[in-house]
Amino acid sequence: MRMITIMAAGATLAFATAANAQEPPTQQPSAPAPAAAPASPKVPTIQSVDIVDVNELPEATRTQVNKMVAQRGDADLQKLRASIDASPEIKSLLEAKGLSPAQVIVASLGEDGTLTLVTQKAS
Repeated sequence: MRMITIMAAGATLAFATAANAQEPPTQQPSAPAPAAAPASPKVPTIQSVDIVDVNELPEATRTQVNKMVAQRGDADLQKLRASIDASPEIKSLLEAKGLSPAQVIVASLGEDGTLTLVTQKAS
């Protein structure tokens, strides 16, 4: 879920940057620079990837994952899988375990940079 949020924030930032690049520059009155704004929270970069089958999770965690999957729409799941497809390194890690992006049901990026992919084998 956090990965989807991160991807959405990145897409929003990219669109905002592109929109600002197309606007003509406006004349700014000269004024003293404002005090430094509080730093926005840093999005961690991926340092490592853990791939876990949903059936290997503890019961409480599995219940939480299943609840998240039930609340999420198909469009969000397709975006998640498309972003994995677009990352050759992550896709190859899945393939090395005999899995594909189509089997990923949840992704989470921890503050320490660990990307956890929860997979579910087709029944």
